Amino acid sequence: MFSEHTLLQQRTRRHFFSQCGMGIGSVALASLMAEGGLRAAPGPGVTARGHHAPRARNVIFLFMAGGPSQLEMFDYKPRLRELDGKPIPQSYIEGKRFAFMDSSHRVNLLAPRRSFRQHGQSGAWVSDLLPHTAGIVDDISIVTTCKTELFNHAPAKLFMNTGSGQFGRPSMGAWVTYGIGSESADLPGFVVLQSGPRGPRGGAVNWGSGFLPTTYQGVPLRSQGEPILNLTTPASVDARSQRRVIDTVRALNMRRLVETGDDEIQTRINAYEMAWRMQSSAPDLIDIRGESQATLDLYGIKDVNESSYARNCLLARRLVERGTRFVQLYDTNWDHHGGPTETMEKHLPDKCRDIDRASAALVRDLKQRGLLEDTLVIWGGEFGRTPMGEVREFTGRNHHIDAFTMWFAGGGIKAGQVHGKTDELGFDSIEGRAHVHDIHATLLHLLGFDHERLTFKFQGRDFRLTDVHGKLLTGLLA
Repeated sequence: MFSEHTLLQQRTRRHFFSQCGMGIGSVALASLMAEGGLRAAPGPGVTARGHHAPRARNVIFLFMAGGPSQLEMFDYKPRLRELDGKPIPQSYIEGKRFAFMDSSHRVNLLAPRRSFRQHGQSGAWVSDLLPHTAGIVDDISIVTTCKTELFNHAPAKLFMNTGSGQFGRPSMGAWVTYGIGSESADLPGFVVLQSGPRGPRGGAVNWGSGFLPTTYQGVPLRSQGEPILNLTTPASVDARSQRRVIDTVRALNMRRLVETGDDEIQTRINAYEMAWRMQSSAPDLIDIRGESQATLDLYGIKDVNESSYARNCLLARRLVERGTRFVQLYDTNWDHHGGPTETMEKHLPDKCRDIDRASAALVRDLKQRGLLEDTLVIWGGEFGRTPMGEVREFTGRNHHIDAFTMWFAGGGIKAGQVHGKTDELGFDSIEGRAHVHDIHATLLHLLGFDHERLTFKFQGRDFRLTDVHGKLLTGLLA
């Protein structure tokens, strides 16, 4: 059987450096493998030290897929209530584009049918849909002036996650793990968890690695059964035989890596080794029976074996405890146009009940464990909803890209504030706009990176998460 040591010894030092495209990178990989630790390392040309001292070490992104209505939850507009049912002034929609209407349509304003109240020392307005989130307003920063570019779901999700509406760009989680690697040797550096009746539109491209090596892409974990399909060793294969196969395949891959310097061979080596380690670490991760009853009650988990958004929030905390760098939770069915299964009166409250307690519990749990200081928590979707209603069977709202709400907590975020201000109808921002590119720039800053300097050369051009845009949202920083 080959060994990494034997393979590397077969070449002289001079011959190795002249033939190997990866050079010192391959030596480092061989060293990692010899030490038995295959945690995801930063990519070539970057350093885990970053460009400045980081405020956050991990990220948990709670993604509400479909476009949650900010006007029903966070952006309180008394004037909208006064003008309920009246046509929106044409000046608000002149030249604007919407998913299911154009600016020539005369549509009426729609006031939210919810009650709002101010909460906490910050006095943030939160509706009765989110009583648990209302209880953590002094731990979060609510941004009401988020802006994106694309008004259809799949491209807008892609834009929020990759900074581009075109396929092929790396996702946030991929950029982060490329930049600073992972602290876990037994679990992926970037993990995806899903809840709701289906996956998000666009699917795996939202957590893909694009032109970065595929070792940095997100790994979806199932919260029931096998965490990853085909991970369990067949009953007919004993551990020793499996280890021998893995070692042999790894040695052959190492030989090819030394010869070619192909990043994808390194990814293949990492994948085999990580799969071996995850045979024990992944089942342990999703087994939450050891959590205290108080913790389960905090998240609202009644059945430890039932798949749910609440369970995924608890798994997110367990993942960052174990060194996973970026965790993304997708919860679907937030698209409320007013169809039979998309009503603002019934289905939006149902979705809020699904996520409210657990989202707040995650912040509280991280805080009491001393993890919130190093963990950036993000809540939001790909866009928001219009101040106008849609003419459908039931009450609903259209997609809205000019002003929607997200909230942030921990990891260097200034807590207990509402950032930005929208106009009296909630149609556009009039102060403190937060474009998606600005959000990405700020996320990277909190992790210790200048967004203009974290780049990857592809097809002759230096690409970055923020493309050629992005400015730091200094008002969000503690």
